[in-house]
Amino acid sequence: MSSKLEIKHLKTIKAIHETGSLTRAAERLFTTQSALSHQIKALESYFDLSLFERKKQPIQLNQFGYQLLKLADEILPLVNAVETELMHQKTQDTGEMRIAVECHTCYDWLIPAMDDFRSYWPHVELDIVSGFQTDPIGLLLSNRADVAILSKPEPNTDIRYEPLFAYEMVAILAKNHALAEKPFLEAKDFKDETLITYPVEDDMLDLLRKVLIPENIFPHRRYSELTIAIVQLVASGRGVAALPYWAVLPYLEKGYVIAKPIGEQGLSSELYLAIRQNDTSKNYLSEFSKIIKSRSFKELPGLSRLSM
Repeated sequence: MSSKLEIKHLKTIKAIHETGSLTRAAERLFTTQSALSHQIKALESYFDLSLFERKKQPIQLNQFGYQLLKLADEILPLVNAVETELMHQKTQDTGEMRIAVECHTCYDWLIPAMDDFRSYWPHVELDIVSGFQTDPIGLLLSNRADVAILSKPEPNTDIRYEPLFAYEMVAILAKNHALAEKPFLEAKDFKDETLITYPVEDDMLDLLRKVLIPENIFPHRRYSELTIAIVQLVASGRGVAALPYWAVLPYLEKGYVIAKPIGEQGLSSELYLAIRQNDTSKNYLSEFSKIIKSRSFKELPGLSRLSM
């Protein structure tokens, strides 16, 4: 009888091992937790073996699971290499991809994603439109950019949007801040604080757009272009800020500042990739979002799937 072991099973085993969670593994593989559970049950049923230590959290492989993980570590790099080579043989597309970025913290994951893109599309010239862009859709429509990364889709029949991912925005505070003992922050907690933000319009900041403005709360503002400068100002007690969890995690681990959820359920933000509708035939443009998601879900903590 032929083996039922497939490449997708190896990818699943590796994702679960690296994330320690079925939920996060499913997000990384762009599938559902139930589909992943079905895969594992079918595989264990076929071999009549358990692959995991069932009572341990986070999820851990047992000795049989580690055998499959070893195989995955050997096979998957070879599969990826062949896929890359076949992609090169399939297309010699040439062109230019100018990227307009609305998000100050995007560069943490954008640059590695661009490096991955180059391995698949070596004949496409990449460039980032200089500076932070307040009107990325305008740049697309005026043909001054080819791809835009933004937080809020603007209805336009000439633009196609691809959801990238959702992520948590957290409030960051000095370690000795008066609000440090609260389990989460509410809109009213920001009323008498100095809010340190990037120098952008209010509707481009989810804390203001989704939380504070609906409650008619407009705290005093202070501005900085750089994430590290915002963190330093917060750490020295000059104010509070709201930043992506994955962007501030290194500073949290070093104990520079502390983070609190915004609202009891947390504050979720989103990112989308936009291209012109008449450019959808350019394969490398539509493939860029897949590369971004693959790289980001693998490396950034706290992401979740996003759909239109």
